[in-house]
Amino acid sequence: MKRSGILNRHLAGALAELGHGHTVLVCDAGMPIPAGPRVVDLAFRAGVPSFAEVLDGLLAELVVEGGTAADEVREANPAAARLLRERLPALDLVPHEELKRRSAAARLVVRTGEARPYANVLLRCGVFF
Repeated sequence: MKRSGILNRHLAGALAELGHGHTVLVCDAGMPIPAGPRVVDLAFRAGVPSFAEVLDGLLAELVVEGGTAADEVREANPAAARLLRERLPALDLVPHEELKRRSAAARLVVRTGEARPYANVLLRCGVFF
């Protein structure tokens, strides 16, 4: 058994399959899940695991070139907006409907237990060299 890093076998396997340019949607419990991408649902109960915990875990495991979030996060969820700006300085903001449209092309969806609005981000994978 692994001692550290991501222990969820479904998530660990899905992350290992990602390549340069693939996108990962990290979303709250209320985000519509698009048909098509592989889904790893980590939601246990409202707020568990939090968006911040899952995002930090993924950022520790992945090389991320950039991210995209809904512009509405700035007003509807200032805490998530701050978190995203701190973790992803090159964050792009688009209307929520555009984020949902782009999410359909995600390679992986990771659903958190977050119960606050607009705690969603599309991460764009990079390469480690």
